[in-house]
Amino acid sequence: MEIIIYIVLLAVGGGVGFLLTKTMFKGSLSKFEDEARAKSNNILKEAELNAEAARKNKMLEAKEFFIKQKGEFEEDVNRRRNQMVQNENKLKQQQQQVSKMQEQLSRKEAEVETTKQNLESQISIVAKKKEEAEKHLAQQQQQLTRIANLSVEEAREQLVESLRNEAGTKAAAHIKDIMEEAKMTATKEARKIILTTIQRTAHEQAVENCVSVFNLESDDIKGKIIGREGRNIRAIEAATGVELIVDDTPEAIIISGFDPVRREIARLSLHRLVQDGRIHPARIEEIVAKTRKNIEDEIVETGERAAIDLGVHGLNPELIKMIGRMKYRSSYGQNLLQHSREVARLCATMAAELGLNAKLAKRAGLLHDIGKVWPEEAELPHALLGMELAKKYKEHPDVVNAIGAHHDEIEMTAMISPIIQSCDAISGSRPGARREVMDSYIKRLRELENLALSFDGVNQCYAIQAGREVRVVVDADKVGDERASNLAFEISSKIEKEMQYPGQIKITVIREKRAVSFAK
Repeated sequence: MEIIIYIVLLAVGGGVGFLLTKTMFKGSLSKFEDEARAKSNNILKEAELNAEAARKNKMLEAKEFFIKQKGEFEEDVNRRRNQMVQNENKLKQQQQQVSKMQEQLSRKEAEVETTKQNLESQISIVAKKKEEAEKHLAQQQQQLTRIANLSVEEAREQLVESLRNEAGTKAAAHIKDIMEEAKMTATKEARKIILTTIQRTAHEQAVENCVSVFNLESDDIKGKIIGREGRNIRAIEAATGVELIVDDTPEAIIISGFDPVRREIARLSLHRLVQDGRIHPARIEEIVAKTRKNIEDEIVETGERAAIDLGVHGLNPELIKMIGRMKYRSSYGQNLLQHSREVARLCATMAAELGLNAKLAKRAGLLHDIGKVWPEEAELPHALLGMELAKKYKEHPDVVNAIGAHHDEIEMTAMISPIIQSCDAISGSRPGARREVMDSYIKRLRELENLALSFDGVNQCYAIQAGREVRVVVDADKVGDERASNLAFEISSKIEKEMQYPGQIKITVIREKRAVSFAK
């Protein structure tokens, strides 16, 4: 019985265990399925992410490949386009060469036609001469038949006379050709000798130009000189009336202007500004004003030194100032002060050799061109203007006449007048001493400035850029903005009507309003 109960209990325990085991297996199986499902979801998500990344990489690779192909295609297109342009240029050059060859062929054909006509005319001349020779031969034959009855001596004399006449005619023609050829050869040889002499005796002369160079210690200073938005360089140009060219030239600034006094003022002002280090519009105007005053003092000192060196005393201070201004003026490219000093020395030497007053001659030689440095505009020629100035400042009548007559504007009444004229020509006629282009150029630029200054309300005027631009500074109280525009048009119209010039001229009207006060 106990065994049966034990077996029953064992069976019941096994069933319960089986049920428990089955329940636990189902739970673990469900858990395993959940984990497997989660892993599969993770694997799917990871696969999707990898697929998306792979798709993006493929897209990037495709884009890079497309961009690369596009760049190669564009390079190929550009290369082909450049090749086409080069081919077009070559074709144009070939067409130009063909056109030139056609023109040359046309000229050659014209020359051939001309030669053909000349040959035809020569052939006709030869035919005529042949006919004349045949006629002459017939006449000779008739003469021979006529003289056949003459003696041998008479026939010989007639033949010799005929040959003599013919030989004389040919000899005269030959002599004429030789003389003409000798004249042509003599002219060429004379020119050759003169040119050789000039080349051997000519020496270099210092010629003034319209450009000065301001050297810098470093290119860093160029930025300070230009200033913010170019305000400093504009202030310098407006104050001095020159143009500053700041380019790639190492450690240098080019000062351009036709007036050497303005260029010297600009150069010295730049030197002082660079040394001082304070570069701004107010300081620039102050330095330029001081420099202009120093230049005026230097002009007086130069005039006094020139007069002392030459031994010319008792000159009026205004005349001394004019002599000093000659240092900054050129005549046909020749420095006016050096020219006047040279003329003075030549005049003194020539007057002493002729037994005339050497001191008066030297004085007249030094002052003969003072009319060229008169600062105001005058309609008189410089010789007559210089004569009036010498008369005004109580110079000797012989000096006055010599100044006024050295270009034959008036009659020479003083003994030293022809000496001044001769020495002026001697000083100016040296090979390379003068250059007329420079003087006419400066004259044209002065006329430009004077024309603009003739308008009402214009305070200052500067011709810059070799006369291609005229800067006009007007009085802001008299000229408004609208009037400034009209003024620029009126000046340009007057320049077009009254002047001759190459290219075009830009008119810039500057209207500036300033308010100044002082705190005391």
